[in-house]
Amino acid sequence: MLKFFFWILLLANAGLFAYQRGYFDAMLPSGREPARISQQLNADKIKLVPASAAQPAPASPTPPVTAPTEAPVSAVEKKEEMLACAEIGNFNAEDAKRFREQIATLSLGDRLVQHPVREVASHMVYIPPQADKEAAEKKAGELRRLGVEDFYIIQDSSSLRWGISLGVFKQEEAARAFLVSLNQKGVRSARIGERSVTSSLVAFQLRGLDAATKSAVDKISAAFPKQEMHSCEAA
Repeated sequence: MLKFFFWILLLANAGLFAYQRGYFDAMLPSGREPARISQQLNADKIKLVPASAAQPAPASPTPPVTAPTEAPVSAVEKKEEMLACAEIGNFNAEDAKRFREQIATLSLGDRLVQHPVREVASHMVYIPPQADKEAAEKKAGELRRLGVEDFYIIQDSSSLRWGISLGVFKQEEAARAFLVSLNQKGVRSARIGERSVTSSLVAFQLRGLDAATKSAVDKISAAFPKQEMHSCEAA
């Protein structure tokens, strides 16, 4: 009896060994990975697709394209256009008379203004006007203590009365250099001003010009090639 069980266990072990080795796959497929892949059609051509690419993301709806519209011209812009100011000059007396006669045909009325040309004669370094003569002399004493000796108190009836002139220069660069030297000495209230004189030349300001009037003015100005037209601030 023992021999019978021995042979039964031996055969069972041998069968289990053969099954694990795949000797029975041709007759009884085991479903293990090598056998399963061998039974697939064109298994060597299978490609794995990443999960993110397997299902395309739904496309977002494209908003309709609308044609750009022109912004309406505001009332402020129209008002600014009518307040435009142009200036042409500088005319001598003879050319000014000719220009005035030709421009009169446009009937500009008070939109045409003639004014004398003021030319900058020099640049003055000065201390602004003091309250009175006594205050001006007190400021003069402070200048002397700082080592500034070349100056004079302005006593005429101009807008600079009781101010102190420290120097007058033809070139602005020279005036600025002198102002820097005064600052280094401790003079802090000095500044630069322009001293202008009225010449015999005149200029014309034209205001509130529309396109048609501006074109007519340009035709008249063409007869005066030495004069240039430039923008200005309307009064």
